[in-house]
Amino acid sequence: MTDEEIIKAVLAGDTEKYAEIVNRYKTIVVNLCYKIGGNKIDVEEIAQKVFIELYTALPRFRFQSKLSTFIYRMTFNIVRKQQSYALRFTSPNENAPEQRSESRNIEQEIIHNEQIKKLHDAIAQLKYEQRTALVLCTFEDFSYQDVANVMQCSLTKVEALIFRAKKKLRKILES
Repeated sequence: MTDEEIIKAVLAGDTEKYAEIVNRYKTIVVNLCYKIGGNKIDVEEIAQKVFIELYTALPRFRFQSKLSTFIYRMTFNIVRKQQSYALRFTSPNENAPEQRSESRNIEQEIIHNEQIKKLHDAIAQLKYEQRTALVLCTFEDFSYQDVANVMQCSLTKVEALIFRAKKKLRKILES
């Protein structure tokens, strides 16, 4: 079933179909929470809030954008409300075993892992909006226009946020 068919079924009273939306998008929501919010926030709690808010917002969804964009926007807004926490960028698979590259020896692998950690720490130092724009564009492969839709801002602002984020990352990583 398509997202539109599921939403129409839910709105028609078949609330059990909503589980399909949750199953389809839970991983995406959890990963985005980790990427823009880090592990200092309760990712599972935020994911639950997203899906509760989505359920109540379904009657307002007009299919003018993809459901995933609508969900990303909700996730962004809910995580932004958690800004009072000291947020830290982490990989969604931080506790997963490292995947070694066949082309690197152990010393190269250690250096590579240290570089990844340094990059994550640098991203954590970015302002929330810069971090979010950069994560959506770089790690989620969103176009600048999609980022603007999720963040509910202009394309020009997204371009500026990503430019400033890259400039600050360069400065942090060079120091």
